[in-house]
Amino acid sequence: MSEAVSRRSAMRLLGTVGVAGAAFGAGGCVATVPPGAGFRTGASAALAPAPEPASAARIDSLIERLTLDEKTALLHGGADPASLGQTGYVPGVPRLGIPALRLADGPAGVRVTRPATALPAPVLLASAFDPVLAREYGRVIGREGRALGQDVVLSPMVNLIRTPYAGRNFETFAEDPRLTADLVGEMVRGIQDEGLIATVKHFALNNQEHGRDTVDVVVAEQTLHETELRGFEAAVAAGAGAVMGACNKVNGVHACESAALLDEVLRGNWGFDGWAMSDRDATHSTVAAIGAGLDMEMPGGTHFGGPLREAVRAGSVPESAVDLAVRRILTTMDRFGLLAARPAARPARDAAAGARVARKVATAGAVLLRNEHGTLPLTGAAARSIAVIGPTGQVPFVGGGGSAHVVSDGAAAPFTAIRRRAGKGSAVRYALGEDLYGRPLPPALLTPPADLDDRVVDAGHDWSHEAEFRLAADDEWTLVVHYTGQRPGVRLDGEELFPVRQGQAEHFGGGLLGCAPDGMTVRRRTLALKAGTHRLAVTGRGGDKGRRFRLRHITKAGRAADVAEAVRTAKAARSVVLFAYEDASEGSDRTTLALPGGQDALIEAVAAANPRTTVVLNTPSSTTMPWLSRTGAVLQMYYPGQEGAGATADILFGDVDPGGRLTQTFPADEQATPVAGDPLRYPGVGGRQEYAEGVHVGHRWYDAQRMAPLFPFGHGLSYTTWQYEKLTVRPERGGLRVEFTVRNTGRRKGTEVAQVYVGPSAQITLDQPVRALAGYRRLTLAPGEAQRVIVDVDARALSSWDPEQHAWVLGSGRREVFAGRSSRELPLRSKAVVRSR
Repeated sequence: MSEAVSRRSAMRLLGTVGVAGAAFGAGGCVATVPPGAGFRTGASAALAPAPEPASAARIDSLIERLTLDEKTALLHGGADPASLGQTGYVPGVPRLGIPALRLADGPAGVRVTRPATALPAPVLLASAFDPVLAREYGRVIGREGRALGQDVVLSPMVNLIRTPYAGRNFETFAEDPRLTADLVGEMVRGIQDEGLIATVKHFALNNQEHGRDTVDVVVAEQTLHETELRGFEAAVAAGAGAVMGACNKVNGVHACESAALLDEVLRGNWGFDGWAMSDRDATHSTVAAIGAGLDMEMPGGTHFGGPLREAVRAGSVPESAVDLAVRRILTTMDRFGLLAARPAARPARDAAAGARVARKVATAGAVLLRNEHGTLPLTGAAARSIAVIGPTGQVPFVGGGGSAHVVSDGAAAPFTAIRRRAGKGSAVRYALGEDLYGRPLPPALLTPPADLDDRVVDAGHDWSHEAEFRLAADDEWTLVVHYTGQRPGVRLDGEELFPVRQGQAEHFGGGLLGCAPDGMTVRRRTLALKAGTHRLAVTGRGGDKGRRFRLRHITKAGRAADVAEAVRTAKAARSVVLFAYEDASEGSDRTTLALPGGQDALIEAVAAANPRTTVVLNTPSSTTMPWLSRTGAVLQMYYPGQEGAGATADILFGDVDPGGRLTQTFPADEQATPVAGDPLRYPGVGGRQEYAEGVHVGHRWYDAQRMAPLFPFGHGLSYTTWQYEKLTVRPERGGLRVEFTVRNTGRRKGTEVAQVYVGPSAQITLDQPVRALAGYRRLTLAPGEAQRVIVDVDARALSSWDPEQHAWVLGSGRREVFAGRSSRELPLRSKAVVRSR
């Protein structure tokens, strides 16, 4: 149980760094940094190099010459007169040589209207357990952001995976604070290596979409520091130029007007000297927000436009507070060369280089969850007779929706990639299995008849049709509307089927289900229809540019026919690769951990027909698998980006060993998660949510509860076998040096992620995890090869946050250390004494 939060402690969320101002280095997996790039660790690294006196003087001069209107215009978003499709724009001051700022979304690639590399989802990147790769990933975003006319990217997202229901889990990294911190720091460095300003978000505790604009997250001081804040601190240590405040409240105060977070923690204790901006519409005041340390309101000027100017003139906000916010923005712009008389030329976009990194990440992060009876890799006869089943086998599932959506250069279908890899003389056949986009309504179904499958409405005109149709028996229909421009009205028995959704959900339709293969926007609605007569009314408006739409349907009989076709195709093949999907997006949470639609039944039927069935999961987070025992293999690919088809084929055929490991625990069922059965933990009650699990986030909770998951944190199979031996642990440099040998005992080259966990200290009375991740090492070994692995466990990994001292305290004394393949497969253990300083 975590300690209660007092109002006093809420205002002192972070004290002095204490014993472990020790760094956030990747214990045992410190990135190999290219020459000259600079690798900074520890709290002191939070400070970017101080501007030269000439720079500081120039910024002073600019501020002196700015009018109040010009100052406040720099503190909020506005309309871009030449938009590139990005999410934010801040007008500059041309008369003083201050350029405009363009800000783009970009957790998995730069989100503008022009093509950019659609990288794998960050959760897939994280599954590689490779900070060096995270830096490469960041560099692609940094270079392309600059090439595509952007100055700031609203990335990375660092909020922990606290609940599997959260709709944006695919946009972030992990449930584990240490792994998250290691990766986000390197991603920030990679982005900024290329001259693009990184914005770490959402500060703090935006761990769900449900009620994100209003929920009050109540969290204890120890919990906050040992879990959520670690990733943000690592981003600051890496020199992040900007931080985005969250929409939610934290301990009763809106995050974007929390002095405890923005002033005391972020600036006072971490030394952050960039600027703090709000998430979209997350600014709720003028005086309180700027007084707390918020510098920029996005996307408009509701509070930091006219109201801020009035507050300055009325004396409720000193102009010095406005000047300070402007100074932070201009100083950061100057640090990145944006105020130079001759700014650096923007680079050309290197699409080929981006594609290479995208494929590298997708293969590196692939997690093989299950592999029975040699189902994978596909070899011999099994590789020459393959059934590919599932809608995302033919329509590539590139990425999630919302802020993560990227217009890519194009993506191959997995079916195409598998067929190409199987080669000539192989039989690779495809079956849909489940229809996502519907089939045309037969014109004769309607009275009077109408063709609704490709209806064009010219500019300035309207079109409508009312008809009846009759069902001989009860049925379940999914009506699917595809459209350009304004959505047509579709009324069934007097009810509008596609009303405007609340909040962000209206704008974010998902990365797969929200768009048809030809690019038209899609909405769908499933209904139980009774036998008898039904009334259908459809209305389309041409608007200024004209519109196209089509109305389609999916019926119970159609679903059964699709499953039957899939079963026939599976029986005729030696091997089956079945692609399963779940679409997720900003704006809404998941309502279940089960696969959507009829996919569970489809997998059951196909696996019964052919036990050599591999299920490839293109899903955002953990998934329940009632069919697991009947499958041959399960491969977790999340959202694999534009090169996902080729990367999936690489893994399936054994061209690359599956070296990814789970960064989140997969529960055995929906009643076995850290938030199950307690609505106060999730989604909250009466607008209030409590992080009652304390420091036991993710795999720590499963250990504390002694609960067996479906798949544990760190889990992932290889095509070879591994042996761990000869563990030694000794005190060194305020922490512990852990050494052990990893041996490839199989017949194939393979990739392993060796993990080190540490148990609690008996010398401190604070709540501690049963085991905490302390370090890891990704390594690739040839058959029979062995490597001695060294993981240095630093003082921070051995420390706990003391809410009475408001500081980290070292857990000294005898500590147990574990090494192995996952949080639940730890064959090596030893003890060593941690010495207090």
